[in-house]
Amino acid sequence: MNIAIVGAGGAVGREIIDVLEGGSLPVDNLRLFGSARSAGTFLPFRGQNIVIEELTRESSFAGVDYALVSAGASVSRDFADVITRHGTVMVDNSSAFRMDADVPLVVPEINGDDALGAPRRIIANPNCTTIQMVVALNPLHRISPVRRVHVSTYQAASGAGSRAMDELVQQHADISAGKTPVVERFAHQLAYNVIPHIDVFTDNGYTREEMKMYHETKKIMHAPDIEVSATCVRVPVMRAHSEAIWVETECPISVDEARKAFAAAPGVVLVDDPAALAYPMPLKAAGSDPVYVGRVRRDLAGPGLSFWTVSDQLRKGAALNAVQIVQYIAAHS
Repeated sequence: MNIAIVGAGGAVGREIIDVLEGGSLPVDNLRLFGSARSAGTFLPFRGQNIVIEELTRESSFAGVDYALVSAGASVSRDFADVITRHGTVMVDNSSAFRMDADVPLVVPEINGDDALGAPRRIIANPNCTTIQMVVALNPLHRISPVRRVHVSTYQAASGAGSRAMDELVQQHADISAGKTPVVERFAHQLAYNVIPHIDVFTDNGYTREEMKMYHETKKIMHAPDIEVSATCVRVPVMRAHSEAIWVETECPISVDEARKAFAAAPGVVLVDDPAALAYPMPLKAAGSDPVYVGRVRRDLAGPGLSFWTVSDQLRKGAALNAVQIVQYIAAHS
């Protein structure tokens, strides 16, 4: 299998390399593409140093089976024809094509078969917060259809990229040194703060990040009647997003039923022993693959359940999910 990574120098691109490095996907040839700034540099993969090529209109993807693209929506839109014109399947991590009717939006544990039909040879990777939430919702949805979801996210700096992570570290260092911290990657200082604002605000008062969760959940779960209300918050955590979720299903699900469903679900790890102070935390989830679920309890304000999830958004929320899409297609083709 011949693989290309577009945006190889970024946080997600490097994470894709790491997932491929330690995974079972047979990669006969790996090509790396990036901006003019990163072109000519090398990244290691399975004992080799692979040069990053500059992505241009003249770049040829002939012979590449899958291109895993994480270079931003504008690059994805501008270069989709370059990437796919020789038959390459483009697995895109940006928001460029997610809601296009003829582009599958795929989380393999939930709707992997959608990836087998991609008329434009483009498959979209959902938003990281959506992936984490639907992986946790799906075991409950299989017991009784999910009708309504309220979610508050607690999103790490890494969701804004590697330079955002660097900025958070630098802000803490500046504050400790008595300096005024520089704010460039966030709307406000993130160190010692939380920011209830991710992406731009829309006309209805929700941010675009929050509306992604609303729309993408319906498409992935093939459930247009699911209602989702989200509040997305940036927190001064380096890596791994957390989500507090309240869910109402068509028929009530007991706490015991929910715990059993979570424990048996692919991609989910149940960590739910409050007496032992065991519950998911980003400090322990960073760098790992699963969606961790805990604090499962009956909601006291309505006929539903409340629970807490944590997942490394650079892994399952981006790089790992993209690789799993390729694995799913390879296993079912």
